[in-house]
Amino acid sequence: MEFFRIIDIKSTESELQNLLTFENINFIIESLFVIDYAGDTANITGIWEEFTLKRDLIKGGVRFALLECPNALAWTFSTGFPPVREHIVLHLTINRPEKEQQFIDELNEFLDDWEKGFSKFLKNHQEQLLKTSS
Repeated sequence: MEFFRIIDIKSTESELQNLLTFENINFIIESLFVIDYAGDTANITGIWEEFTLKRDLIKGGVRFALLECPNALAWTFSTGFPPVREHIVLHLTINRPEKEQQFIDELNEFLDDWEKGFSKFLKNHQEQLLKTSS
């Protein structure tokens, strides 16, 4: 299954990669909490349970994946590509063609949390940059 959100803010690949870090997750989203991290993996807890979260830099942005998740849950933030080159595409996938409605609702709430939290975080970051450059 696939889920999409379009975040209506202009950004760049490097900005996404610099901001979507383990250090910032606890400031961005409420449904995940980074316990500790080293390199490109973190131990996290959240709405489902504890997992190892992997972070990869990809063309256009960042990919996160829950390594032990039986649904192979992964999500990406990217920009510069269709369907909307100038904005951010938040894309989540699982390896199942169907799931119970409760789980689908949880995935949508998870995406809503990321969309809302990252939009606010990114706007604050961009406003700070404008203030320091003036």
